[in-house]
Amino acid sequence: MRKRYFFNIFLLLAMLGLSSCISQKDIRYLQPSESLTINEEGLVPYNVPEYRITKGDILTLNVVTTPKGDAAQFYSSLNASAGSTGGSSAGSSATGSSTAGGGGGTGGNPTFYFNGLKVDSNGDVNVFGIGYVKAEGRTLEDMTKEIQTRVNENFLQGKAEARLNLDGIRYYVLGDMETTQITGEKVAYVTQLNIMQALAMNGGLNRTVDRKSITIHRKYPEGIKTAKLDLTKEDAMNSPYYWLQNGDIIYLNTNRKSINGFGKEPLQTITTGVSLITTVMSIYLITKSL
Repeated sequence: MRKRYFFNIFLLLAMLGLSSCISQKDIRYLQPSESLTINEEGLVPYNVPEYRITKGDILTLNVVTTPKGDAAQFYSSLNASAGSTGGSSAGSSATGSSTAGGGGGTGGNPTFYFNGLKVDSNGDVNVFGIGYVKAEGRTLEDMTKEIQTRVNENFLQGKAEARLNLDGIRYYVLGDMETTQITGEKVAYVTQLNIMQALAMNGGLNRTVDRKSITIHRKYPEGIKTAKLDLTKEDAMNSPYYWLQNGDIIYLNTNRKSINGFGKEPLQTITTGVSLITTVMSIYLITKSL
């Protein structure tokens, strides 16, 4: 009877150990999914939402003119240092020091912060020489067209070009566990960035992260929306949240199989299992000798 009792305990512990192991399906990215939407050519259509400016955003405006153009004098109080011989640039200018995918957790680019155009509490930016321009809820392209039109009112058309930009795509990664090693503020100087590219830039995810439950917080002019992505299924590519936007916060949730201490690494799982078996056998031998 006693042997059967300890055998049942041993069997239960073995089942717990096996069920706590992280399987290959838990860590493989973009596995085949029947719900994946593809077009007639067998391609996954791009579902990249256009970023709309919100209050608190900081923009950079450069007005590029010919070397002898008078636009540089018009924006004299915000002149950037002229380029080599290709022309002069005027307006608010900021040069970022972070590289794509980088981010030292310093809370943004100080040069960009002090010299950029800040979207105020009314959702406007004040451009020297032009005045207030509505920004909140608009796209960069839409704003650029308006600024270009107003610049053309002061100068000959075709003699000055307005260039409006954000400081790259700035996003944030926050993990439940310190071992993720990719948490912090990140900046990518690209026009489009999906979450797989962002993770690749930062070395990928380790086994403790639940790839089936990646949470993304995204800001809109109306407020913040939350979405979840299952990166183990390829239909994640159909989600608009698959493509990151400026200000996105990515939460890396911990896999529940990792919390109990069994499934962090294969070697740790084996070590833990051997320790449990040894403990059970020791108890059995002690009680048997009594």
